[in-house]
Amino acid sequence: MRRVTLFLNGSPKNGKVVAVYGTLSDLLSVASSKLGIKATSVYNGKGGLIDDIALIRDDDVLFVCEGEPFIDPQTDCKPAEGWLGSHTDWLTLNVGGRYFTTTRSTLVNKEPDSMLAHMFKDKGVWGNKQDHRGAFLIDRSPEYFEPILNYLRHGQLIVNDGINLLGVLEEARFFGIDSLIEHLEVAIKNSQPPEDHSPISRKEFVRFLLATPTKSELRCQGLNFSGADLSRLDLRYINFKMANLSRCNLAHANLCCANLERADLSGSVLDCANLQGVKMLCSNAEGASLKLCNFEDPSGLKANLEGANLKGVDMEGSQMTGINLRVATLKNAKLKNCNLRGATLAGTDLENCDLSGCDLQEANLRGSNVKGAIFEEMLTPLHMSQSVR
Repeated sequence: MRRVTLFLNGSPKNGKVVAVYGTLSDLLSVASSKLGIKATSVYNGKGGLIDDIALIRDDDVLFVCEGEPFIDPQTDCKPAEGWLGSHTDWLTLNVGGRYFTTTRSTLVNKEPDSMLAHMFKDKGVWGNKQDHRGAFLIDRSPEYFEPILNYLRHGQLIVNDGINLLGVLEEARFFGIDSLIEHLEVAIKNSQPPEDHSPISRKEFVRFLLATPTKSELRCQGLNFSGADLSRLDLRYINFKMANLSRCNLAHANLCCANLERADLSGSVLDCANLQGVKMLCSNAEGASLKLCNFEDPSGLKANLEGANLKGVDMEGSQMTGINLRVATLKNAKLKNCNLRGATLAGTDLENCDLSGCDLQEANLRGSNVKGAIFEEMLTPLHMSQSVR
């Protein structure tokens, strides 16, 4: 029976004495078990590959590999012995099981205040652990570490396809590579797809409407319809709260009971639209055209425009019986020939508003500002109790 001493490739320490029997495969199996690796080849002390069990003699010293080339244990130990030497000496790092070979100057010079620089600048300061090959162990992700090491080598951020920049950024923060952090943050920002704020077109919205059951509540809150042609569409009960409907064409549209609270309707055209029971609280309809609109619901449901900005709107000929315009702003608005019977205009700003030909019977104008307002050709006389200004 022959016996040999087995060492891991490149290491003269922690050998195992085993008996040699059977085939070379049997020896590799024993070596794998004893050394805790997946042995694939065996070398003698001079680097010669042993491919036959008959070549092994009693008391031979053998080095077991996992597929990597032979490493002379004598030369492999020299870097560790020469730790205090120049910063140009070579180091091997074992990062998450993957090996990287570089120089000490690469790790130290470019970012002298980084964790890597402090780890490898002076001997024994960090107590770096080494594996059986003498490589320094670093428990981090190798795929994210590689771009950092390349950056320290040549100063350029190069990341291969499929590598998440956020992962590289976290590693850069961990190691304290400050200059790289700035590059990565810019690269991540540039890699993000631009937010799509483009307005929704009529074609897109019609397709959306057709795909939605008539009894379903359609939620369009906060969407951008700026400049869209939504004329003559059935938009009943849709939630347009805080939506951008500026410069939209909503002529002849059916907006019965639609929610337009805080929506932007500035410059829009809503001529002849059906606005029965519409909710337009605090909406902005400055400069919009609402001629011949119908706000009057036979069932008694009242349209609510409380606090709305209606500066300069043209609402001529609209039916607004019982409408709530409390504390709304109607400065310079045109309300000629409107039906405002029973309307709530308390606290409303009607400065320079044209109300000629309007029906204001039982309308509440208490606290409203009627400075410069035109009340010519009134259908019913305005009682003093209706206004206190």
